[in-house]
Amino acid sequence: MSTEAINKDLLRGGQFLVKETKAEDIFTMEDFSEEQKMMRDSAKEFVDRELWANWERFEQKDYAFTEECMRKAGELGLLGVAVPEAYDGLGMGFVSTMLVCDYISGATGSFSTAFGAHTGIGTMPITLYGNEEQKKKYVPKLATGEWFGAYCLTEPGAGSDANSGKTKAVLSDDGKHYLISGQKMWISNAGFCNVFIVFARIGDDKNITGFIVENDASNGISMGDEEKKLGIHSSSTRQVFFNDTKVPVENMLSERGNGFKIAMNALNVGRIKLAAACLDAQRRVIGEATKYANERIQFKTPIVNFGAIKAKLAEMATNTYADESASYRAAKNIEDRIALRQAEGNSHQEAELKGVEEYAIECSILKVAVSEDVQNTTDEGIQIFGGMGFSADTPMESAWRDARISRIYEGTNEINRMLAVGMLVKKAMKGHVDLLGPAMKVADELTGIPSFDTPDYSELFAEEKEILGKLKKVFLMVAGAAVQKFGPELDKHQQLLLAASDILIEIYMAESTILRTEKNAKRFGEESQETQIAMSQLYLYNAVDIVIKQGKEAIVSFAEGDEQRMMLMGLKRFTKYANQPNVVALRTKIADKIAAENGYFIA
Repeated sequence: MSTEAINKDLLRGGQFLVKETKAEDIFTMEDFSEEQKMMRDSAKEFVDRELWANWERFEQKDYAFTEECMRKAGELGLLGVAVPEAYDGLGMGFVSTMLVCDYISGATGSFSTAFGAHTGIGTMPITLYGNEEQKKKYVPKLATGEWFGAYCLTEPGAGSDANSGKTKAVLSDDGKHYLISGQKMWISNAGFCNVFIVFARIGDDKNITGFIVENDASNGISMGDEEKKLGIHSSSTRQVFFNDTKVPVENMLSERGNGFKIAMNALNVGRIKLAAACLDAQRRVIGEATKYANERIQFKTPIVNFGAIKAKLAEMATNTYADESASYRAAKNIEDRIALRQAEGNSHQEAELKGVEEYAIECSILKVAVSEDVQNTTDEGIQIFGGMGFSADTPMESAWRDARISRIYEGTNEINRMLAVGMLVKKAMKGHVDLLGPAMKVADELTGIPSFDTPDYSELFAEEKEILGKLKKVFLMVAGAAVQKFGPELDKHQQLLLAASDILIEIYMAESTILRTEKNAKRFGEESQETQIAMSQLYLYNAVDIVIKQGKEAIVSFAEGDEQRMMLMGLKRFTKYANQPNVVALRTKIADKIAAENGYFIA
């Protein structure tokens, strides 16, 4: 296919809201190549052998064991999947790097944190922002696991406001070094890393600057004790102190004052990779919970036969299926955008940076949705285990604790909710996504007479796709009116942004789920997708309820009088089913399949 054709067919970030996506145009896990399936199986085999079999060691704060497992992952090439072959990596595409991150992260949050910190924020900034000399010197060692990396951004007074850090970099009198002084906290891999990516401010610069700093205690680098944490017990997390640490001027990463941009782009990649890192954890929790429910006898029957347990298993599996669908849809969009930019002459570095940046909205959506789903899944896993789930002798308790950090990593979920809507509005103002035209059409529709025709819903998902279209109208109605009312002051109305963001999130997740199932039903037959169809319908049903709640909250909070009444009527019209699904029947169908398969059965 020509570059022009790819460009024409590939939606830009955020355009899912205003442009139709066809099922055949999205990527699903069922599209994995043979090579990707081999990578998946290799990662799963490593996890089962080295991590899952030893999950208790990770709960005993065995930092040395985490380091040992990281070295083994390096020997298998799993630390270099995203690194170009020129620097001893595997040079795999974005989807392949996602699936390795997915399947290597399901057994323990301690290892997945070490893996993510090293391969993502520890290695990636050098790969994507380093000059040739820096890449040749550091990246091969990081790709093979000879060295490990860490990322020093957060400070006691600089968390979500990352650019407010106080760490200073002062040029030496001879102009050959920068002397870095400051305190960094919550540094993953600090206890065993060889190189830090450190962000510091030069003089009174508006923005921070990135540096590559080798870990050498004799060069003014010291550390605090290992942090005592709720979860991820064997992930090394320490404060790092720099006291006139000498860093050669050639170790500046990118350009002076470019550190904030590096940090933000690293977070975009980190967000979608964090979503991937929460997927297999959900599959494994569902598997353990199902096995227990099949074996646990109460009132002379396995508890898996009780409706209350069926409801839990069905919702857990449905959310996991939706999370997979949306994560891999976005990953392939990013991969295609990278390929497009490379075809147009961009370097690997520029293509990857711009490719991910294009879908920053989707990255934030996924970070929020999947991190909250993994928390809910682990919580329900404990509940299915009952008292045993509360015991540290079963892996449910540690899974729940490990899951909690994912809502804080890579920018809190609150920050990411507001970012998703804020970035969409900015894209609209730049003309990259046409929100104004569709929003005006929705406003006109509110004052028009609704159609009373009886639609033909005989085709699979005909009604569901119509409802999806109407949910998009809800977002356009609410966001359009809010932008009109508050203009550039919109970012000060955080509770309104949070409500609008939840609507946006549910639209993307529900649409991804339905499109995946539709694509697979067309090629494999509807009978083979009966459970997936049920999950798609159940997810949409739940999404509609969330849109109703958040839409109403937003409308009654900023609109008054006739405008409020009109918008509430629109909300009711745009969230109305012609044929309500039988929710209990859907859950039962899903849960019975899971029980029969003794776990999550799709991947």
